Amino acid sequence: MDVVLRERIEKLGDRGEVVSVKPGYARNFLLPKRKAVPATPHNLRQVEQEKAAAVRREAIEKNESEMLAQQLAEVSLQFTRKVGEQDVLYGSVTSLDIAESLHEKGFEIDRRKIDLDEPLKSLGGHNVPIKLHREVTAVVSVEVLREE
Repeated sequence: MDVVLRERIEKLGDRGEVVSVKPGYARNFLLPKRKAVPATPHNLRQVEQEKAAAVRREAIEKNESEMLAQQLAEVSLQFTRKVGEQDVLYGSVTSLDIAESLHEKGFEIDRRKIDLDEPLKSLGGHNVPIKLHREVTAVVSVEVLREE
C-alpha cells in the first residue's frame, strides 16, 4: 500500500515522501496516528503545500535563531558558589541556573536547549553551547566565582 508521510519516521522516510508499506502497518499504525495519508492525487498536493509552508517557516525560524545567537555571543554570565578545600564547589551550576540568569537578562531560553553534558562543578570560565535551532548553536560565556 502506498502512503504519503506527514512527518519523518525513522527507517521509513522523510515528510512528503511516498513509501510502500504493508497494509496492516498503514491501517493499524500510520493512518490512525495521522503520520501518513493514502497516496491519492489530492493528498499529494496537500502534503506538497504543507511541505512548502514548513520550508518557509523553517527559514524564518533559522533567521531568528541566528539573530538571537549573535546577541547571546555578547552575553557573559557570572555565578558565585561556595567552595570547599582545594576549590571544589559545594553545589554546581546547572542548565536551570543558566536559563534563569538569561531570563533575568531578557532572553527566553528553554533550559532543555542548554547543552550541558553535566553541571559545572569547577571554578573559572566555561563556554556553554545553546542549541537554538537544528543548524544554529550559540555559545554563552559562564564564569563560576568563589563566594567570599
